[in-house]
Amino acid sequence: MPDSPSRTTATPRLARRLHGIPPTIFTQMSALAARTGAVNLGQGFPDVDGPPSVIAQAVEALRTGHNQYAPGPGVPALRQAVARHQQRHYGLELDPDTEVVVTTGCTEAIAAALLGLVDPGDEVIVLEPYYDSYTAMIQMAGGVRRPVTLRAPDFRLDPEELRAAVGPRTRFVLLNSPHNPTGTVLTRAELQAVADVATTHDLVVITDEVYEHLTFDAAHVPIATLPGMRERTLTLSSAGKSYSFTGWKVGWASGPAELVDALLAAKQWLTFTSGSPLQPAVAHALDEEPDFPRALAADLRGRRDLLCAGLADAGLRVRVPEGTYFATTDISALGWRDGLEFCHALPERAGVVAIPEQVFHDDQEAGRHLVRWAFCKDPDVLTEGVRRLVAADLTR
Repeated sequence: MPDSPSRTTATPRLARRLHGIPPTIFTQMSALAARTGAVNLGQGFPDVDGPPSVIAQAVEALRTGHNQYAPGPGVPALRQAVARHQQRHYGLELDPDTEVVVTTGCTEAIAAALLGLVDPGDEVIVLEPYYDSYTAMIQMAGGVRRPVTLRAPDFRLDPEELRAAVGPRTRFVLLNSPHNPTGTVLTRAELQAVADVATTHDLVVITDEVYEHLTFDAAHVPIATLPGMRERTLTLSSAGKSYSFTGWKVGWASGPAELVDALLAAKQWLTFTSGSPLQPAVAHALDEEPDFPRALAADLRGRRDLLCAGLADAGLRVRVPEGTYFATTDISALGWRDGLEFCHALPERAGVVAIPEQVFHDDQEAGRHLVRWAFCKDPDVLTEGVRRLVAADLTR
Protein backbone atom coordinates (compact mmCIF):
# COMPACT_ATOMS: atom_id res chain seq x y z
CA MET A 1 0.00 0.00 0.00
CA PRO A 2 1.53 3.37 -0.99
CA ASP A 3 2.42 5.82 1.69
CA SER A 4 -0.04 8.66 2.31
CA PRO A 5 1.25 12.07 1.24
CA SER A 6 3.06 13.74 4.08
CA ARG A 7 2.39 17.31 5.09
CA THR A 8 5.70 18.35 3.58
CA THR A 9 4.97 16.71 0.21
CA ALA A 10 1.32 17.80 0.03
CA THR A 11 1.89 21.45 0.80
CA PRO A 12 4.15 22.23 -2.18
CA ARG A 13 1.42 21.11 -4.64
CA LEU A 14 -0.72 24.05 -3.57
CA ALA A 15 2.35 26.27 -3.38
CA ARG A 16 3.23 25.38 -6.97
CA ARG A 17 -0.29 26.15 -8.12
CA LEU A 18 -0.01 29.56 -6.44
CA HIS A 19 3.50 30.19 -7.79
CA GLY A 20 4.02 33.81 -8.71
CA ILE A 21 1.31 35.22 -6.46
CA PRO A 22 2.91 37.61 -3.94
CA PRO A 23 1.81 37.73 -0.32
CA THR A 24 -1.03 40.21 -0.04
CA ILE A 25 0.38 43.69 -0.58
CA PHE A 26 -2.36 45.15 1.61
CA THR A 27 -1.11 43.27 4.67
CA GLN A 28 2.47 44.33 3.98
CA MET A 29 1.69 48.00 3.49
CA SER A 30 -0.77 48.28 6.39
CA ALA A 31 1.88 46.76 8.67
CA LEU A 32 4.35 49.29 7.31
CA ALA A 33 1.92 52.12 8.08
CA ALA A 34 1.45 50.88 11.65
CA ARG A 35 5.19 50.49 12.19
CA THR A 36 6.10 53.94 10.88
CA GLY A 37 3.06 55.94 12.00
CA ALA A 38 2.31 56.77 8.37
CA VAL A 39 -1.08 57.92 7.09
CA ASN A 40 -2.57 54.79 5.51
CA LEU A 41 -3.96 55.67 2.09
CA GLY A 42 -3.39 52.09 0.94
CA GLN A 43 -6.01 49.63 2.12
CA GLY A 44 -9.58 50.37 1.07
CA PHE A 45 -11.68 50.41 4.20
CA PRO A 46 -13.65 53.47 5.38
CA ASP A 47 -13.14 55.33 8.65
CA VAL A 48 -16.88 55.61 9.39
CA ASP A 49 -19.49 52.87 9.90
CA GLY A 50 -22.74 52.56 8.00
CA PRO A 51 -26.31 53.36 9.13
CA PRO A 52 -27.00 53.08 12.89
CA SER A 53 -30.35 51.43 12.16
CA VAL A 54 -28.54 48.55 10.48
CA ILE A 55 -26.23 48.09 13.47
CA ALA A 56 -29.30 48.11 15.72
CA GLN A 57 -30.83 45.32 13.63
CA ALA A 58 -27.69 43.22 14.06
CA VAL A 59 -27.75 43.79 17.83
CA GLU A 60 -31.42 42.80 17.95
CA ALA A 61 -30.69 39.65 15.96
CA LEU A 62 -27.93 38.72 18.41
CA ARG A 63 -30.28 39.21 21.34
CA THR A 64 -33.20 37.29 19.85
CA GLY A 65 -31.54 34.01 19.00
CA HIS A 66 -30.18 34.42 15.46
CA ASN A 67 -26.88 32.89 16.52
CA GLN A 68 -26.84 29.40 15.02
CA TYR A 69 -26.11 28.25 11.48
CA ALA A 70 -28.02 30.07 8.80
CA PRO A 71 -29.25 28.05 5.82
CA GLY A 72 -26.40 27.37 3.39
CA PRO A 73 -27.83 29.61 0.64
CA GLY A 74 -28.52 32.39 3.18
CA VAL A 75 -31.49 33.45 5.28
CA PRO A 76 -34.65 33.90 3.18
CA ALA A 77 -35.09 37.54 4.27
CA LEU A 78 -31.73 38.53 2.78
CA ARG A 79 -32.14 36.52 -0.41
CA GLN A 80 -35.53 38.18 -0.91
CA ALA A 81 -34.04 41.62 -0.20
CA VAL A 82 -31.29 41.02 -2.78
CA ALA A 83 -33.91 40.02 -5.35
CA ARG A 84 -35.88 43.19 -4.60
CA HIS A 85 -32.69 45.26 -4.86
CA GLN A 86 -31.87 43.87 -8.30
CA GLN A 87 -35.41 44.45 -9.53
CA ARG A 88 -35.69 47.95 -8.06
CA HIS A 89 -32.37 49.23 -9.38
CA TYR A 90 -31.92 47.31 -12.61
CA GLY A 91 -35.20 45.65 -13.57
CA LEU A 92 -33.71 42.17 -13.10
CA GLU A 93 -36.27 39.60 -11.94
CA LEU A 94 -34.83 36.86 -9.73
CA ASP A 95 -36.23 33.88 -7.88
CA PRO A 96 -34.79 34.34 -4.37
CA ASP A 97 -35.04 30.61 -3.69
CA THR A 98 -32.99 29.44 -6.68
CA GLU A 99 -31.19 32.46 -8.16
CA VAL A 100 -29.67 34.17 -5.10
CA VAL A 101 -27.09 32.88 -2.62
CA VAL A 102 -25.51 34.70 0.33
CA THR A 103 -21.72 34.56 0.65
CA THR A 104 -19.07 35.57 3.17
CA GLY A 105 -18.33 38.83 1.41
CA CYS A 106 -17.73 39.26 -2.29
CA THR A 107 -14.28 37.69 -1.90
CA GLU A 108 -15.87 34.33 -1.07
CA ALA A 109 -18.34 34.82 -3.91
CA ILE A 110 -15.38 35.21 -6.29
CA ALA A 111 -13.64 32.14 -4.83
CA ALA A 112 -16.74 29.96 -4.90
CA ALA A 113 -17.70 31.07 -8.41
CA LEU A 114 -14.29 30.22 -9.84
CA LEU A 115 -13.87 26.98 -7.88
CA GLY A 116 -17.40 25.90 -8.75
CA LEU A 117 -17.32 26.74 -12.44
CA VAL A 118 -13.73 26.62 -13.75
CA ASP A 119 -12.29 23.25 -14.79
CA PRO A 120 -8.51 22.72 -15.02
CA GLY A 121 -7.24 24.21 -18.24
CA ASP A 122 -10.22 26.52 -18.79
CA GLU A 123 -9.19 30.01 -19.84
CA VAL A 124 -10.60 33.02 -18.00
CA ILE A 125 -10.40 36.49 -19.53
CA VAL A 126 -9.76 39.03 -16.77
CA LEU A 127 -9.33 42.79 -16.87
CA GLU A 128 -5.98 43.93 -15.53
CA PRO A 129 -4.96 45.49 -13.25
CA TYR A 130 -7.04 43.04 -11.25
CA TYR A 131 -8.21 42.58 -7.69
CA ASP A 132 -5.60 40.26 -6.23
CA SER A 133 -7.94 37.39 -5.31
CA TYR A 134 -8.79 36.84 -8.98
CA THR A 135 -5.31 35.57 -9.74
CA ALA A 136 -5.13 33.33 -6.69
CA MET A 137 -8.54 31.74 -7.25
CA ILE A 138 -8.11 31.17 -10.99
CA GLN A 139 -4.87 29.35 -10.24
CA MET A 140 -6.37 27.39 -7.36
CA ALA A 141 -9.15 26.25 -9.71
CA GLY A 142 -6.52 25.17 -12.26
CA GLY A 143 -7.65 27.79 -14.75
CA VAL A 144 -5.52 29.90 -17.07
CA ARG A 145 -5.93 33.66 -16.98
CA ARG A 146 -5.98 35.70 -20.16
CA PRO A 147 -5.48 39.34 -19.18
CA VAL A 148 -6.91 42.27 -21.12
CA THR A 149 -5.19 45.43 -19.96
CA LEU A 150 -6.89 48.72 -19.15
CA ARG A 151 -4.00 51.00 -20.09
CA ALA A 152 -2.98 54.35 -18.67
CA PRO A 153 -3.80 57.16 -18.85
CA ASP A 154 -7.51 56.56 -19.63
CA PHE A 155 -7.90 52.90 -18.53
CA ARG A 156 -10.55 52.10 -21.15
CA LEU A 157 -11.41 48.65 -22.50
CA ASP A 158 -10.02 47.97 -25.98
CA PRO A 159 -12.55 45.76 -27.84
CA GLU A 160 -9.85 44.50 -30.21
CA GLU A 161 -7.67 43.34 -27.30
CA LEU A 162 -10.70 41.68 -25.78
CA ARG A 163 -11.54 39.77 -28.96
CA ALA A 164 -7.90 38.77 -29.42
CA ALA A 165 -7.84 37.23 -25.92
CA VAL A 166 -10.40 34.57 -26.82
CA GLY A 167 -8.94 31.16 -27.59
CA PRO A 168 -10.31 27.64 -28.09
CA ARG A 169 -10.26 26.95 -24.34
CA THR A 170 -11.76 30.26 -23.21
CA ARG A 171 -14.86 29.65 -21.11
CA PHE A 172 -15.28 32.72 -18.89
CA VAL A 173 -14.93 36.46 -18.65
CA LEU A 174 -14.24 37.77 -15.14
CA LEU A 175 -15.46 41.35 -15.25
CA ASN A 176 -15.08 44.13 -12.67
CA SER A 177 -16.95 47.41 -13.03
CA PRO A 178 -16.73 49.84 -11.31
CA HIS A 179 -13.14 48.73 -11.58
CA ASN A 180 -10.68 48.34 -8.73
CA PRO A 181 -8.00 49.72 -8.80
CA THR A 182 -8.37 52.15 -11.74
CA GLY A 183 -11.79 53.60 -10.86
CA THR A 184 -13.04 53.06 -14.42
CA VAL A 185 -16.78 52.54 -14.87
CA LEU A 186 -17.29 50.61 -18.08
CA THR A 187 -19.55 52.35 -20.57
CA ARG A 188 -22.55 50.69 -22.19
CA ALA A 189 -20.51 50.44 -25.40
CA GLU A 190 -17.64 48.71 -23.60
CA LEU A 191 -20.07 46.33 -21.91
CA GLN A 192 -21.70 45.63 -25.26
CA ALA A 193 -18.28 44.62 -26.60
CA VAL A 194 -18.00 42.11 -23.73
CA ALA A 195 -21.54 40.90 -24.37
CA ASP A 196 -20.83 40.43 -28.09
CA VAL A 197 -17.74 38.33 -27.31
CA ALA A 198 -19.63 36.30 -24.69
CA THR A 199 -22.59 35.51 -26.95
CA THR A 200 -20.43 34.82 -30.01
CA HIS A 201 -18.18 32.38 -28.16
CA ASP A 202 -20.72 31.05 -25.64
CA LEU A 203 -18.84 32.37 -22.61
CA VAL A 204 -20.10 32.79 -19.05
CA VAL A 205 -19.52 36.22 -17.50
CA ILE A 206 -18.71 36.42 -13.78
CA THR A 207 -19.10 40.07 -12.84
CA ASP A 208 -17.83 41.68 -9.63
CA GLU A 209 -20.03 44.73 -9.00
CA VAL A 210 -19.12 45.38 -5.39
CA TYR A 211 -18.76 49.14 -6.05
CA GLU A 212 -22.04 49.28 -8.00
CA HIS A 213 -23.45 52.26 -6.05
CA LEU A 214 -20.20 54.18 -5.58
CA THR A 215 -19.93 56.02 -8.89
CA PHE A 216 -19.42 59.75 -9.48
CA ASP A 217 -19.23 60.70 -13.14
CA ALA A 218 -20.79 57.71 -14.87
CA ALA A 219 -23.76 55.43 -14.29
CA HIS A 220 -23.16 51.77 -13.45
CA VAL A 221 -24.82 49.41 -15.93
CA PRO A 222 -24.93 45.73 -14.92
CA ILE A 223 -23.95 43.58 -17.88
CA ALA A 224 -26.78 41.19 -17.00
CA THR A 225 -29.23 43.87 -18.22
CA LEU A 226 -27.88 43.76 -21.80
CA PRO A 227 -29.76 41.63 -24.36
CA GLY A 228 -28.83 37.98 -24.19
CA MET A 229 -26.73 38.36 -21.04
CA ARG A 230 -29.01 37.53 -18.12
CA GLU A 231 -28.86 33.81 -18.88
CA ARG A 232 -25.04 33.74 -18.99
CA THR A 233 -24.10 36.18 -16.21
CA LEU A 234 -23.31 35.49 -12.55
CA THR A 235 -23.41 38.80 -10.66
CA LEU A 236 -21.48 39.28 -7.40
CA SER A 237 -21.79 42.11 -4.87
CA SER A 238 -21.90 42.85 -1.14
CA ALA A 239 -22.96 45.26 1.59
CA GLY A 240 -19.36 46.00 2.58
CA LYS A 241 -18.70 48.91 0.23
CA SER A 242 -22.20 50.26 -0.42
CA TYR A 243 -23.07 50.39 3.28
CA SER A 244 -19.60 50.87 4.88
CA PHE A 245 -19.63 47.53 6.70
CA THR A 246 -16.51 45.98 5.18
CA GLY A 247 -15.81 43.91 8.30
CA TRP A 248 -19.19 42.20 8.26
CA LYS A 249 -18.28 40.21 5.14
CA VAL A 250 -21.83 39.71 3.87
CA GLY A 251 -22.09 39.38 0.11
CA TRP A 252 -24.20 37.62 -2.48
CA ALA A 253 -24.34 36.14 -5.94
CA SER A 254 -27.30 36.21 -8.28
CA GLY A 255 -28.08 34.87 -11.71
CA PRO A 256 -29.33 31.72 -13.47
CA ALA A 257 -30.03 28.84 -11.12
CA GLU A 258 -27.40 26.57 -12.71
CA LEU A 259 -24.64 29.14 -12.17
CA VAL A 260 -25.78 29.89 -8.61
CA ASP A 261 -25.90 26.13 -7.90
CA ALA A 262 -22.31 25.73 -9.11
CA LEU A 263 -21.17 28.53 -6.81
CA LEU A 264 -23.10 27.07 -3.87
CA ALA A 265 -21.55 23.64 -4.48
CA ALA A 266 -18.13 25.18 -3.80
CA LYS A 267 -19.25 27.54 -1.04
CA GLN A 268 -20.55 24.67 1.10
CA TRP A 269 -16.95 23.45 1.41
CA LEU A 270 -15.55 26.92 2.13
CA THR A 271 -17.55 28.64 4.89
CA PHE A 272 -20.72 26.53 4.56
CA THR A 273 -22.74 29.49 5.79
CA SER A 274 -22.25 33.15 6.69
CA GLY A 275 -22.86 35.27 9.83
CA SER A 276 -26.44 34.56 10.90
CA PRO A 277 -27.20 37.75 12.90
CA LEU A 278 -25.70 39.98 10.22
CA GLN A 279 -27.87 38.69 7.40
CA PRO A 280 -31.20 40.12 8.70
CA ALA A 281 -29.41 43.41 9.32
CA VAL A 282 -28.17 43.56 5.72
CA ALA A 283 -31.68 42.73 4.52
CA HIS A 284 -32.86 45.74 6.53
CA ALA A 285 -30.16 47.88 4.91
CA LEU A 286 -31.21 46.94 1.38
CA ASP A 287 -34.92 47.44 2.05
CA GLU A 288 -35.04 50.28 4.58
CA GLU A 289 -31.86 52.31 3.93
CA PRO A 290 -31.90 52.55 0.12
CA ASP A 291 -30.71 56.17 0.12
CA PHE A 292 -27.55 55.55 2.14
CA PRO A 293 -25.35 54.43 -0.79
CA ARG A 294 -26.36 57.50 -2.80
CA ALA A 295 -25.42 59.80 0.08
CA LEU A 296 -22.19 57.87 0.60
CA ALA A 297 -21.27 58.28 -3.08
CA ALA A 298 -21.87 62.03 -2.88
CA ASP A 299 -19.65 62.24 0.20
CA LEU A 300 -16.95 60.14 -1.46
CA ARG A 301 -16.99 62.43 -4.47
CA GLY A 302 -15.85 65.29 -2.21
CA ARG A 303 -13.14 63.12 -0.68
CA ARG A 304 -12.02 62.00 -4.13
CA ASP A 305 -11.68 65.61 -5.23
CA LEU A 306 -9.77 66.54 -2.08
CA LEU A 307 -7.26 63.72 -2.56
CA CYS A 308 -6.86 64.12 -6.31
CA ALA A 309 -6.22 67.85 -6.01
CA GLY A 310 -3.64 67.18 -3.31
CA LEU A 311 -1.89 64.49 -5.36
CA ALA A 312 -1.65 66.94 -8.25
CA ASP A 313 -0.29 69.63 -5.91
CA ALA A 314 2.37 67.12 -4.81
CA GLY A 315 3.51 66.82 -8.42
CA LEU A 316 1.86 63.50 -9.22
CA ARG A 317 0.03 62.77 -12.47
CA VAL A 318 -3.39 61.64 -11.27
CA ARG A 319 -6.30 60.06 -13.07
CA VAL A 320 -9.57 61.18 -11.47
CA PRO A 321 -11.69 58.02 -11.05
CA GLU A 322 -15.32 57.58 -12.08
CA GLY A 323 -16.09 55.27 -9.17
CA THR A 324 -14.79 53.08 -6.29
CA TYR A 325 -12.59 54.18 -3.37
CA PHE A 326 -9.38 54.66 -5.35
CA ALA A 327 -7.35 57.07 -7.48
CA THR A 328 -4.33 56.11 -9.60
CA THR A 329 -1.17 58.12 -10.20
CA ASP A 330 1.67 57.65 -12.65
CA ILE A 331 5.00 58.21 -10.85
CA SER A 332 7.26 57.54 -13.85
CA ALA A 333 8.49 61.16 -13.95
CA LEU A 334 9.84 60.93 -10.39
CA GLY A 335 12.81 58.71 -11.21
CA TRP A 336 11.88 55.58 -9.25
CA ARG A 337 12.53 52.16 -10.75
CA ASP A 338 8.89 51.18 -10.17
CA GLY A 339 5.89 51.72 -7.93
CA LEU A 340 7.00 49.05 -5.48
CA GLU A 341 10.27 50.87 -4.78
CA PHE A 342 8.38 54.17 -4.46
CA CYS A 343 5.76 52.76 -2.06
CA HIS A 344 8.35 51.10 0.18
CA ALA A 345 10.24 54.39 0.45
CA LEU A 346 7.15 56.59 0.86
CA PRO A 347 6.50 56.05 4.62
CA GLU A 348 9.99 57.25 5.52
CA ARG A 349 10.07 59.90 2.80
CA ALA A 350 6.59 61.39 3.36
CA GLY A 351 4.85 59.54 6.20
CA VAL A 352 2.20 58.11 3.86
CA VAL A 353 1.39 54.60 2.61
CA ALA A 354 0.02 53.75 -0.87
CA ILE A 355 -0.25 50.58 -2.97
CA PRO A 356 1.88 49.76 -6.05
CA GLU A 357 -0.39 48.61 -8.86
CA GLN A 358 2.22 46.51 -10.63
CA VAL A 359 1.34 43.61 -8.32
CA PHE A 360 -2.10 43.58 -10.00
CA HIS A 361 -0.65 43.16 -13.51
CA ASP A 362 0.74 40.37 -15.64
CA ASP A 363 1.95 43.11 -18.00
CA GLN A 364 4.62 44.59 -15.75
CA GLU A 365 5.43 47.44 -18.12
CA ALA A 366 1.79 48.57 -18.15
CA GLY A 367 1.68 48.75 -14.36
CA ARG A 368 5.28 49.46 -13.44
CA HIS A 369 4.84 53.12 -12.42
CA LEU A 370 1.20 53.13 -11.30
CA VAL A 371 0.30 53.72 -7.64
CA ARG A 372 -3.14 53.43 -6.01
CA TRP A 373 -4.42 55.78 -3.30
CA ALA A 374 -7.57 55.31 -1.17
CA PHE A 375 -9.87 58.28 -0.54
CA CYS A 376 -12.48 56.45 1.60
CA LYS A 377 -10.91 58.06 4.66
CA ASP A 378 -11.93 60.84 7.02
CA PRO A 379 -11.34 64.25 5.38
CA ASP A 380 -8.92 65.17 8.18
CA VAL A 381 -6.88 62.05 7.40
CA LEU A 382 -6.84 62.90 3.70
CA THR A 383 -5.87 66.49 4.44
CA GLU A 384 -2.97 65.37 6.63
CA GLY A 385 -1.84 62.84 4.05
CA VAL A 386 -1.91 65.49 1.33
CA ARG A 387 -0.03 67.94 3.56
CA ARG A 388 2.73 65.40 4.08
CA LEU A 389 2.96 64.57 0.38
CA VAL A 390 3.14 68.23 -0.68
CA ALA A 391 5.86 68.91 1.91
CA ALA A 392 7.98 65.91 0.91
CA ASP A 393 10.50 65.45 -1.87
CA LEU A 394 8.99 62.58 -3.83
CA THR A 395 11.75 62.32 -6.43
CA ARG A 396 14.25 59.50 -6.16
